[in-house]
Amino acid sequence: MPIIKSSKKRMMQDKKKRARNKEIKKRTKTSIKKLEALIQEKKSKEAKDSLPGVISLIDKAASKGVWHKNKASREKSKLMKKVG
Repeated sequence: MPIIKSSKKRMMQDKKKRARNKEIKKRTKTSIKKLEALIQEKKSKEAKDSLPGVISLIDKAASKGVWHKNKASREKSKLMKKVG
């Protein structure tokens, strides 16, 4: 446990940021898995409808710094190719 006041504050900030990042990652990964499940089930209409929402979540993760911008771009490209 930190003793210095600024270290305590930093620890609390890190805890909050870690929780936020975890939630964003979880929400993004879940939506990607759901989209890939639709693709596997050959439900192309539903997959095309849900693609913009998934891309939006990926962009939000990248803008918040949870994902690197190149990773976000790579994931979006991969999903768009799969949906076709």
